[in-house]
Amino acid sequence: MNAETIRCESKEAVADFYETLGVARDASQEEIKKAYRKLARKLHPDVAGPDGAEQFKEVTAAYEVLSNEEKRRMYDMGGEDALHGGFSGAGAGGFGGAFEDIFSTFFGGGSPFGAGGGQAQPRSRARRGGDTLVQLDVDLENVVFGGEQQLAFSAMVECSTCHGAMTAPGTEPVTCTNCHGTGQVQRVSNSIFGQMVSTTTCPQCQGFGTTIVTPCPDCAGEGRVRASRSITIDVPAGIDDGMQIRLAGQGDAGVGGGPAGDLFAHVHVQDHSVFTRDGDDLRAAVEVPMTAAALGLDIAIDTFDGEQSITVEPGTQSGTEVRLNGLGVGRLHRRGRGDLIVSVNVKTPTKLDAEQREIIEKLARLRGEDAVSGKVLGKGDSFFARMKRALTGEE
Repeated sequence: MNAETIRCESKEAVADFYETLGVARDASQEEIKKAYRKLARKLHPDVAGPDGAEQFKEVTAAYEVLSNEEKRRMYDMGGEDALHGGFSGAGAGGFGGAFEDIFSTFFGGGSPFGAGGGQAQPRSRARRGGDTLVQLDVDLENVVFGGEQQLAFSAMVECSTCHGAMTAPGTEPVTCTNCHGTGQVQRVSNSIFGQMVSTTTCPQCQGFGTTIVTPCPDCAGEGRVRASRSITIDVPAGIDDGMQIRLAGQGDAGVGGGPAGDLFAHVHVQDHSVFTRDGDDLRAAVEVPMTAAALGLDIAIDTFDGEQSITVEPGTQSGTEVRLNGLGVGRLHRRGRGDLIVSVNVKTPTKLDAEQREIIEKLARLRGEDAVSGKVLGKGDSFFARMKRALTGEE
């Protein structure tokens, strides 16, 4: 499963603020604000990581202009040059509006210093979901070539009844009567210095500014439920047992419509009945009869690349290896593949009938190897004497 990407113009090109936000040139302020908040959630460094920082800046700069009627009018008339450096962030207006929307999107409040220099803002109920760790069983063939792998797991998903709103259908959170929607309350106490005013989180609404009178019955007011999920993961060629694949935004759904966490798939490569992995190489073994090893032959073997032929040379000894180049495991983050190494095991017969034994004995005599048979070794000889006679052929 590939992470979603967002296209943006290169630095050399002149960015179009409307295209950056993905809205029409006649879009309303509400449409512009909605588009910005959607992109800000997706590209904010806390969600997208460092890779989204540059796009996040571009989206914020575009919104700072288009959300200001005067700047938007100037931009529509003469493009970015018509702004005369007006949105550098140091002049009047600066990035105040944009950053207030960022804080509203992620923290449920306005500027960190308060709107108007001290107006309290309630907290947002939305919280990021947790990361999820699952095991991904991968076939060896997918390790060799790379490919798609199905993954089924259990995770928190957005409630289909309230869609993350946490309230029962047809109802809304009610403004807190204790803090009147600010999420904070002030307490006045007398001291030797006079009256002291302290601000604390509202104990009635826990700082949210609202209370949920009728929570969603299906998710118990959490905005998410646990359910079974199934996704398709792109497994890269050459991945090894014990590695992890990270899928951003595929973990547990957030509370109250908050962004989802990440999914970490812990890779377990399953054993294969024929092949074993040795780094970037594959290994297999074939058995050949003693006679075939002596005479030589060609053997057809099944591989992940189809049927292949290997040649067993006459006189091949047990343990000899035959290498098939480029038929091994794909190299992770590199081009090419390893090799397939086939070990030849010579099988010696264990049971011979009379005719077979006679033929082998005749072959041994023809080759001058009958001296090692039990017929020429005296029972009373010492071990070293028998070995000497066996090696020299002495009677």
